[in-house]
Amino acid sequence: MDKIRVRIVTGCIVGTIFISGTTINVKATSMDTTLPTAGITLALNEKYQEDPVTADAQIKDFLEPSEYDNIAIAQVSYYVNMRSEPNEESEILGKIYNNSAATILETDGDWYLVKSGSVTGYIKAEYFITGDEAEALAKEVGTRIAKVNTTTLKVRDDASLDATVQTLVPIDEEMEVLEELDGWVKVKIDSDVVGFVSSDYVDLRTDFVEAESIEEEKARLEKEEAERKAAEEAARAADEAAKKKAQAQSKSSSKSSSQTSGSTQAVSGSRQAIVSYALQFVGNPYVYGGTSLTNGTDCSGFTQSVFGDNGISISRTSRDQGAGGREVALSDIQPGDLLFYSNGSSINHVALYIGNGQVVHASTEKTGIKISNAFYRTPCKAVSYVN
Repeated sequence: MDKIRVRIVTGCIVGTIFISGTTINVKATSMDTTLPTAGITLALNEKYQEDPVTADAQIKDFLEPSEYDNIAIAQVSYYVNMRSEPNEESEILGKIYNNSAATILETDGDWYLVKSGSVTGYIKAEYFITGDEAEALAKEVGTRIAKVNTTTLKVRDDASLDATVQTLVPIDEEMEVLEELDGWVKVKIDSDVVGFVSSDYVDLRTDFVEAESIEEEKARLEKEEAERKAAEEAARAADEAAKKKAQAQSKSSSKSSSQTSGSTQAVSGSRQAIVSYALQFVGNPYVYGGTSLTNGTDCSGFTQSVFGDNGISISRTSRDQGAGGREVALSDIQPGDLLFYSNGSSINHVALYIGNGQVVHASTEKTGIKISNAFYRTPCKAVSYVN
């Protein structure tokens, strides 16, 4: 179900409705005034008799505002500043980037007062496209999202109640929309899982890139720098841990009891190290066939690289990763274990369990590396590579 924001204004409204050549002047006064409607009814009836299908569509378009009304899309080389006043000498409040969306609040000469994200400010109108052109581009640059509004939703192979169920997704799970059909929505759950869900059980919206305030930009840059340093430190610590483990294994069996005690403490630490290291890369891109945690990776490349950087060697593909390690019951999974998902016949996706019912994984080209509910799809297997 689409969420459409409708603003109702009471008071005196004077306007004109145009329906394919038929012009109807309308006037609304106070709420307790009786309006003469015979003329409007006659005009609508005449038009409806001429072309009922077209008339229905045009009346619906008039009465149901588009979610793209008042939207403007920035068209700049990189970004443009948002200012406190409609002039280039005023304070910079934030930045809006190319293809980002904003809502036009008012026009002041050659400037728009817009709201985008948390920022409200002025930008020259020349940096935006609006109207039909903006709506067309918005559908390209925006990400259409379907959010599950029922306890458990079936994802099917086709747009039919008779189609095979691929998987189940829980309430509040969000999926990328590929196409909207009559009563059905085609969704992408992971890079290799596409299916159909009933439109009755999802809420639809469009997400856009939005402006960033000066404070938000500063916080983001500081966070990125901290994550970069933390990733470097985690990699260094993983190398040190791997060296110490190799040295410990080469010691005589006479120290086995103390080593056993030490390894028990290391298990908890190594699981947390793996999870903490993996979370550094949330937001980075998904690239099919990739293994780079910064420049792009797919699901199994992500888990292989995370484990490899923590001194644990695992296979390259999700299917092979699922065949290795030590299988654990889904009810016994711990942070640092791997969860596997299938297409019904074989494993085709892997994610790292991080605790609290969540996983981190390289999902799709649109979302990149992200955190999800561990049961956003129905897992088929869990494996541990940590002692």
